[in-house]
Amino acid sequence: MTTLLTLLLALPAVLLASAVRRVPAGQVYSLYRHGRLLRVLEAGTHMVLPLLDRVGHKINLAGQTLRFEEPLADAHDVRGTVYWQVLEPERADAVFEQVDQLIRRGAQEALRSEPAADRRDLGAKVKQSLNSSLRERGMMVTRVELDVA
Repeated sequence: MTTLLTLLLALPAVLLASAVRRVPAGQVYSLYRHGRLLRVLEAGTHMVLPLLDRVGHKINLAGQTLRFEEPLADAHDVRGTVYWQVLEPERADAVFEQVDQLIRRGAQEALRSEPAADRRDLGAKVKQSLNSSLRERGMMVTRVELDVA
């Protein structure tokens, strides 16, 4: 009897505790219900429905980096770093897990399309090319640093 009473008192407390989500400053959480994006939780404390809602992505709004240690393209022996950030979390959430591949593929395509002789402003052209594809997905490349061998 005591075990049953303890269980009946503890269960609501556990459900109430799991209904509170605290989002740190500088981040947003994407909240999913039944596999679909419900809303984006901004910084602060939020109430969610336990057992129905789940956090899909924890998106950092500060700048992120992606380092290329291996050569980026066949035509150029290029390594470097791409600095990027999320501007619109609602749009970026759909492709957030694939952003590294999107940036790598976009950088490779931009480098392949550039002539090998014009290397001094290669980083600016790669940045422009990446931004043209990432802006529609709610992200932006802020800086590209390339090490051209």
